[in-house]
Amino acid sequence: MNDKEWLLLDAKDAVVGRLATKVANILIGKNKPNFTPGCDNGDFVIVVNSNEVKFTGNKLEHKFYYRNTGYPGGLRSTKAGDLMDKDSTEVLRKAVKGMLPKNKWQSIFMKRLKIYKDMSHPHKGQNPKVIEV
Repeated sequence: MNDKEWLLLDAKDAVVGRLATKVANILIGKNKPNFTPGCDNGDFVIVVNSNEVKFTGNKLEHKFYYRNTGYPGGLRSTKAGDLMDKDSTEVLRKAVKGMLPKNKWQSIFMKRLKIYKDMSHPHKGQNPKVIEV
């Protein structure tokens, strides 16, 4: 069994989808030469500066996130811009989760993703390696 590395990504001026793709590949382990489907080769990922992530085009006004309350007619929608103002970490978390496989590994991979709004994070003891986006 290989040891898990801790990787640090700075999300400043990064596009949401491109950053989420990179993060998902690291969580799954596709960036390693010993990648095997169905095996857990992924690393821990720390993403900082999620407040400064960007959308391309008019997505802040035209992209919606949907959820259902469970009651009839309970479909609720939130604009991407409103969700960015409320909690920018949730935007990135939803983007990465949508790019992970929909099986038993998804929740395991998501537990390894740590997202913070600014530069400070409590994982300095793990000595994370800085990765360029």
